[in-house]
Amino acid sequence: MASKPNVYVGINNEINGGMTTIGKIIRDGWVFGLIDESETCEGWNMQGIDALLQKVNDEWDKYGCIVSHLPEDLAKRHAKIHDEAIKKAKLAGWSGEDETDDEE
Repeated sequence: MASKPNVYVGINNEINGGMTTIGKIIRDGWVFGLIDESETCEGWNMQGIDALLQKVNDEWDKYGCIVSHLPEDLAKRHAKIHDEAIKKAKLAGWSGEDETDDEE
């Protein structure tokens, strides 16, 4: 059985063009200004990712975890970051089907 890696590969080296749970945490970290947009988290240990997740969750809690509840500046930033990520992921071969397979 393969063991989990001790460090994160970085959002730019992720499967599915970064459309993963950790990728979303990182993008939301960018949205809320918790980490710089140039930070890919490459080389971070999982405790660091978990700490970022807690901070991201704390920010989302302020807005009921709903994008439409974000103030205008954060909503625009969210749209920009996530729209760019989707375009990039599609170019890398991601289709989003894995996320919606169970909805049929």
